[in-house]
Amino acid sequence: MRVLVVGSGAREHAIAATLFRAHATVFAAGPRANVGIDPLAAATLRADPTIPGPVVAFAKVQRIDYAVIGPEAPLAAGLGDALRAADIPVVGPSKAGARIETSKQFCRELLAKYRIDASPKYVALRNADEVDARVAEFHGPFAVKPVGLSAGKGVWVQGNDFESPAEGAAYAKKLLAGGGEGVLLEEKVEGEEFSLMAFVTDSGIYPLPLVHDYKRALDNDVGNNTGGMGSFSQRDHLLPFVAQSMRDRALEVLRRTVEALRQDGIPYRGVLYGGFMMTAAGPVLIEFNARFGDPEALNVLSLYEDGDFDRLLYGVATGRVDPTLMTFRLRATVAKYVVAPGYPEAPKAGAEVTVDLPAVEADGVHIYFGDVESKLPGKYVLGSSRGFALVGESSAIWEATKRVEASLGRVKGYYFARHDIGTRADVTKRTEHVRGLFVPGAKASPLPLSVAAPGAPPSSAADDSQVISS
Repeated sequence: MRVLVVGSGAREHAIAATLFRAHATVFAAGPRANVGIDPLAAATLRADPTIPGPVVAFAKVQRIDYAVIGPEAPLAAGLGDALRAADIPVVGPSKAGARIETSKQFCRELLAKYRIDASPKYVALRNADEVDARVAEFHGPFAVKPVGLSAGKGVWVQGNDFESPAEGAAYAKKLLAGGGEGVLLEEKVEGEEFSLMAFVTDSGIYPLPLVHDYKRALDNDVGNNTGGMGSFSQRDHLLPFVAQSMRDRALEVLRRTVEALRQDGIPYRGVLYGGFMMTAAGPVLIEFNARFGDPEALNVLSLYEDGDFDRLLYGVATGRVDPTLMTFRLRATVAKYVVAPGYPEAPKAGAEVTVDLPAVEADGVHIYFGDVESKLPGKYVLGSSRGFALVGESSAIWEATKRVEASLGRVKGYYFARHDIGTRADVTKRTEHVRGLFVPGAKASPLPLSVAAPGAPPSSAADDSQVISS
């Protein structure tokens, strides 16, 4: 099949690489070159994908069978609608469907309208004069969120980004003064985050393995919010702190949301990604995204069994998936991004690094390129966004992170990466955090977690070559 991949980041490199392994003919459209995608592509278009015309013209000339839209901005700009109008199927929702991500207020109000009980307490504001009074209604910590897109970096949470309610109020007023779409104030919920992505088609919803993302820039979850510094997934496709029953509850939120959109006259095809907090009350929705997560897609796509990914995505684009194509290896994965020092607030773009690519490949580690330029093979210049990601897999999470750390040792130069992602200590800390929410101070939760020890192989005797149908 002839498949157009829209976007220039590591997520799109992962999509293109998985399609290429399936023997699809890959085409690429994005605002800049990608040193990982371009060698795989039969042809490329350098264009802003938020302006649909050139992308649609390129797709028609190249006789594209279907397109996969990676980033949120082209979805928000209606690229999916323009491609479908040209009879080109798309993995990605319409502009109206993408509002589930592009407007946090629309998302919360849709859930409230259809009584989908997954939201924290919230208020939506457009007027700075209302801020102080509405902040006073929160009798505990709260978060301040821009209503519109913020690339994962605009949300401020009390206790992390500000300390006093007055500081949060000042930030909300600053956002409102900036002329955006408004601000949400939301109750801060206690727990551990997890990402549930699913393919949404006319024939049903097909969940992907759960992933835990690390949004803060520095080890131990300090520093500014980022687009995501790395992530891990567990061998059984759950997480150490998310039982099957809790995953099923989160999946039901996705199902009911898709049905709510359809009842509002908005059919949805593509990827729907729920960012949840695992709390003592169960999964609470933090946000929806209308596309593959980044870095979460890197974990999941690295597990796909070679051979049929092009057919799987074609089924998503055209509305009917063959469930037998939902084949992901039973392996744990860890992804870690390499970024310029100072990322995200003051990245020192232009930093040079060298990578021993044959040795990384020998480690069994995938490399997915984002914002880097290549001087020579193995020599790269980091940009101001995330440079490239290393993804390792093994039977246990901390074994996968050891593989990635070994490969980070093969990266020389001036860069930064988080080293605590997926370590035994960090995964155990997060699991015990969730256990402690159910019974304060307890060593174990009365609710079953997914494994006896975080990241350990599942109780089934399945070996690492087995695949699972979700």
